[in-house]
Amino acid sequence: NEYSGTIYHKYVTNAFLLIFFLYIVTFLVVVIGDQLTKILVSSSMMLGQSQAIIDNFFYYTYSHNQGAAWGMLSGHISLFVVVSLAAAIFMFYYFSKTTKDQRLTRYGIVLTFAGLVGNLTDRLYFGYVRDFIDFIIFGYDFPIFNIADMAVVIGVGLIILEIIFEDYINGKKNPQQSHNRLQISK
Repeated sequence: NEYSGTIYHKYVTNAFLLIFFLYIVTFLVVVIGDQLTKILVSSSMMLGQSQAIIDNFFYYTYSHNQGAAWGMLSGHISLFVVVSLAAAIFMFYYFSKTTKDQRLTRYGIVLTFAGLVGNLTDRLYFGYVRDFIDFIIFGYDFPIFNIADMAVVIGVGLIILEIIFEDYINGKKNPQQSHNRLQISK
Protein backbone atom coordinates (compact mmCIF):
# COMPACT_ATOMS: atom_id res chain seq x y z
CA ASN A 1 0.00 0.00 0.00
CA GLU A 2 1.49 3.30 -1.14
CA TYR A 3 -0.27 5.30 1.61
CA SER A 4 1.13 3.18 4.47
CA GLY A 5 4.61 3.46 2.93
CA THR A 6 4.30 7.25 3.01
CA ILE A 7 3.19 7.20 6.67
CA TYR A 8 6.10 4.91 7.54
CA HIS A 9 8.54 7.19 5.71
CA LYS A 10 7.21 10.24 7.58
CA TYR A 11 7.45 8.38 10.90
CA VAL A 12 11.05 7.28 10.23
CA THR A 13 12.03 10.77 9.04
CA ASN A 14 10.41 12.42 12.08
CA ALA A 15 12.00 9.90 14.46
CA PHE A 16 15.42 10.54 12.89
CA LEU A 17 14.96 14.32 13.18
CA LEU A 18 13.90 14.01 16.83
CA ILE A 19 16.91 11.86 17.71
CA PHE A 20 19.26 14.17 15.79
CA PHE A 21 17.71 17.14 17.63
CA LEU A 22 18.33 15.37 20.97
CA TYR A 23 21.99 14.83 20.02
CA ILE A 24 22.35 18.53 19.23
CA VAL A 25 20.60 19.56 22.46
CA THR A 26 22.78 17.18 24.49
CA PHE A 27 25.91 18.58 22.86
CA LEU A 28 24.84 22.20 23.46
CA VAL A 29 23.77 21.61 27.07
CA VAL A 30 27.14 20.05 27.89
CA VAL A 31 29.32 22.62 26.09
CA ILE A 32 27.34 25.67 27.23
CA GLY A 33 26.91 24.30 30.76
CA ASP A 34 30.63 23.54 30.94
CA GLN A 35 31.64 27.01 29.78
CA LEU A 36 29.07 28.82 31.96
CA THR A 37 30.16 26.97 35.11
CA LYS A 38 33.81 27.67 34.31
CA ILE A 39 33.02 31.37 33.80
CA LEU A 40 31.08 31.47 37.06
CA VAL A 41 33.89 29.84 39.03
CA SER A 42 36.74 31.77 37.39
CA SER A 43 34.96 35.09 37.90
CA SER A 44 33.98 34.47 41.53
CA MET A 45 36.97 32.57 42.94
CA MET A 46 40.71 33.15 43.13
CA LEU A 47 43.00 30.54 41.64
CA GLY A 48 43.55 27.89 44.33
CA GLN A 49 40.58 29.05 46.42
CA SER A 50 38.39 26.27 47.77
CA GLN A 51 34.79 26.43 48.98
CA ALA A 52 33.34 23.51 50.96
CA ILE A 53 30.01 22.28 49.65
CA ILE A 54 29.97 19.14 51.84
CA ASP A 55 32.82 19.31 54.37
CA ASN A 56 35.51 16.63 53.98
CA PHE A 57 33.86 15.32 50.80
CA PHE A 58 32.88 17.85 48.10
CA TYR A 59 34.45 21.24 47.31
CA TYR A 60 34.61 23.81 44.57
CA THR A 61 38.35 24.39 44.14
CA TYR A 62 39.40 26.66 41.31
CA SER A 63 42.36 25.21 39.44
CA HIS A 64 44.16 25.50 36.09
CA ASN A 65 45.23 22.29 34.39
CA GLN A 66 47.86 22.71 31.68
CA GLY A 67 48.11 18.97 31.11
CA ALA A 68 45.85 16.00 30.48
CA ALA A 69 44.20 13.91 33.18
CA TRP A 70 45.94 14.38 36.55
CA GLY A 71 48.10 17.11 34.95
CA MET A 72 50.12 14.66 32.84
CA LEU A 73 52.12 16.15 29.93
CA SER A 74 51.69 19.63 31.34
CA GLY A 75 52.58 22.46 28.97
CA HIS A 76 52.22 20.55 25.69
CA ILE A 77 49.22 22.48 24.35
CA SER A 78 50.02 21.86 20.68
CA LEU A 79 50.06 18.10 21.33
CA PHE A 80 46.65 18.31 23.02
CA VAL A 81 45.20 20.32 20.13
CA VAL A 82 46.47 17.82 17.53
CA VAL A 83 45.26 14.82 19.57
CA SER A 84 41.88 16.53 20.14
CA LEU A 85 41.43 17.20 16.42
CA ALA A 86 42.39 13.61 15.56
CA ALA A 87 39.97 12.33 18.21
CA ALA A 88 37.19 14.56 16.82
CA ILE A 89 37.73 13.16 13.31
CA PHE A 90 37.69 9.61 14.70
CA MET A 91 34.48 10.32 16.64
CA PHE A 92 32.70 11.62 13.53
CA TYR A 93 33.88 8.57 11.58
CA TYR A 94 32.90 6.13 14.36
CA PHE A 95 29.50 7.82 14.77
CA SER A 96 28.86 7.49 11.01
CA LYS A 97 29.55 3.74 11.23
CA THR A 98 27.08 3.14 14.07
CA THR A 99 23.53 1.97 13.50
CA LYS A 100 20.35 3.52 14.86
CA ASP A 101 20.15 0.62 17.34
CA GLN A 102 23.45 1.64 18.94
CA ARG A 103 21.86 4.40 21.00
CA LEU A 104 24.23 4.22 23.96
CA THR A 105 27.25 4.36 21.66
CA ARG A 106 25.86 7.33 19.77
CA TYR A 107 25.03 9.26 22.96
CA GLY A 108 28.43 8.27 24.32
CA ILE A 109 30.12 9.74 21.26
CA VAL A 110 28.04 12.93 21.51
CA LEU A 111 28.94 13.34 25.21
CA THR A 112 32.61 12.59 24.60
CA PHE A 113 32.72 15.03 21.69
CA ALA A 114 31.00 17.73 23.77
CA GLY A 115 33.56 17.23 26.55
CA LEU A 116 36.37 17.43 24.01
CA VAL A 117 34.97 20.72 22.66
CA GLY A 118 34.54 22.16 26.17
CA ASN A 119 38.12 21.48 27.20
CA LEU A 120 39.59 22.29 23.78
CA THR A 121 37.88 25.69 23.95
CA ASP A 122 39.72 26.37 27.22
CA ARG A 123 43.06 25.15 25.86
CA LEU A 124 42.82 27.32 22.74
CA TYR A 125 41.54 30.42 24.53
CA PHE A 126 43.50 30.27 27.82
CA GLY A 127 46.29 27.74 27.29
CA TYR A 128 44.91 25.64 30.16
CA VAL A 129 41.67 23.98 31.29
CA ARG A 130 39.67 25.49 34.15
CA ASP A 131 38.75 22.84 36.71
CA PHE A 132 36.72 23.22 39.89
CA ILE A 133 34.90 20.05 40.99
CA ASP A 134 36.89 18.53 43.86
CA PHE A 135 36.04 15.37 45.79
CA ILE A 136 37.78 13.74 48.73
CA ILE A 137 36.78 10.07 48.68
CA PHE A 138 37.82 7.92 51.67
CA GLY A 139 40.67 10.33 52.38
CA TYR A 140 41.88 10.42 48.75
CA ASP A 141 41.81 13.90 47.22
CA PHE A 142 40.59 12.99 43.73
CA PRO A 143 41.99 15.18 40.89
CA ILE A 144 39.94 18.32 40.30
CA PHE A 145 37.76 18.17 37.18
CA ASN A 146 34.95 19.96 35.33
CA ILE A 147 31.70 19.26 33.46
CA ALA A 148 33.51 18.53 30.19
CA ASP A 149 35.56 15.85 31.96
CA MET A 150 32.35 14.33 33.36
CA ALA A 151 30.85 14.22 29.86
CA VAL A 152 33.91 12.41 28.51
CA VAL A 153 33.87 9.82 31.32
CA ILE A 154 30.11 9.22 31.07
CA GLY A 155 30.33 9.08 27.26
CA VAL A 156 33.12 6.52 27.26
CA GLY A 157 31.24 4.58 29.95
CA LEU A 158 28.13 4.40 27.73
CA ILE A 159 30.20 3.15 24.80
CA ILE A 160 31.83 0.47 26.96
CA LEU A 161 28.45 -0.57 28.39
CA GLU A 162 27.00 -1.04 24.94
CA ILE A 163 30.03 -2.99 23.76
CA ILE A 164 29.84 -5.32 26.76
CA PHE A 165 26.07 -5.78 26.75
CA GLU A 166 25.34 -5.22 23.04
CA ASP A 167 23.66 -8.60 22.50
CA TYR A 168 21.37 -8.10 25.51
CA ILE A 169 20.56 -4.47 24.71
CA ASN A 170 19.58 -5.31 21.14
CA GLY A 171 17.54 -8.35 22.20
CA LYS A 172 19.81 -10.91 20.54
CA LYS A 173 20.30 -12.85 23.77
CA ASN A 174 18.11 -13.41 26.74
CA PRO A 175 20.06 -12.91 30.00
CA GLN A 176 18.03 -15.73 31.60
CA GLN A 177 19.15 -18.17 28.87
CA SER A 178 22.79 -17.30 29.55
CA HIS A 179 22.20 -17.77 33.30
CA ASN A 180 20.58 -21.16 32.63
CA ARG A 181 23.55 -22.22 30.49
CA LEU A 182 25.89 -21.31 33.32
CA GLN A 183 23.81 -23.40 35.74
CA ILE A 184 23.82 -26.44 33.42
CA SER A 185 27.55 -26.30 32.80
CA LYS A 186 28.42 -26.40 36.53
